[in-house]
Amino acid sequence: MSDVPLAEPEKSAAATPDGKALLILAADHRNSLERDLYQLSGPPEPAQAARISADKLLIYQALLDAAGKLPAGPQPGILIDEQYGAAVIELAGRSGGAINLSVPIEASGSDWFEFAYGDQWRRHAEFFPADHAKVLVRDNPGFDPGRRAQQAADLAQVSSWAEDAGRPLILELLVPASDSDRQALGEDTDRYDAEVRPGLTVSVIEYLQDHGVQPAIWKIEGLERHEDTEAVLAAARRGGRSAECIVLGRHAPHDRLDHWLKVAAPVAGFVGFAIGRSIWWDPLHAHLRHRSTAREARRRIAANYLDFARYYLMARDGELPGASSPFW
Repeated sequence: MSDVPLAEPEKSAAATPDGKALLILAADHRNSLERDLYQLSGPPEPAQAARISADKLLIYQALLDAAGKLPAGPQPGILIDEQYGAAVIELAGRSGGAINLSVPIEASGSDWFEFAYGDQWRRHAEFFPADHAKVLVRDNPGFDPGRRAQQAADLAQVSSWAEDAGRPLILELLVPASDSDRQALGEDTDRYDAEVRPGLTVSVIEYLQDHGVQPAIWKIEGLERHEDTEAVLAAARRGGRSAECIVLGRHAPHDRLDHWLKVAAPVAGFVGFAIGRSIWWDPLHAHLRHRSTAREARRRIAANYLDFARYYLMARDGELPGASSPFW
């Protein structure tokens, strides 16, 4: 734990609306989307950028299709970027609260946190009436101390702004293995996820808190064991903080994500998920390569989202994953 004096815990109310489950369809990918899905080797041409924007609108339309099939209570949400999703941001912002809207602040494709739009980040962040601001952070106690400290200072700026602006902050935390982690485990990524990453996640949360970073919601990589989920939540709420947690997708296979949701959903304080590529990557890939229509891609995205929503809610409520429900 850092010896920096403990920052004052946040006093804000719960960040999720009325304590509801927050089920976010994440579609704020930019750099990886251009490179890996659209296979662009440089900045997109206007027609290519228009196609990416059109596909993000398709993702939002699929969410709207799915939202009408959710039971009463859960809050559907969209996490979408200004660069390709400005139209979606505008539409979600005018949904009258039917769709929870989160917008990222970070630049895409950097190993360390950088502001999108540089010194103009506040102007962009405040332009749209989003429900949440979001930052993506990669950190590990084994990373360079100076870079870690600078990143934490930048994040503290965002955290302070978010509180003043009334934009509850979602901090998406990735804890990749350091060189020493990989060497110690012989490059065994499954062992790292199960045995090492949970403890490092707690350490990073405490480090960022001690440096003035106070998100309303921690967006956390999936955990394999119930006790690790409780430890991460306890760290998020240390010192009387009111933070909540949600599970991120990390483009994991469906069965792995089901396990992560099953572990986290029953824990009070884990209030939902933010899953992206595991829902829409394959449908968009097929559509891009003319193996399906836009209508079929939209149908598949909606169905995938509902599958995860169903599983999460059943896990939260102590039902068997395959049980029937009158809501579905």
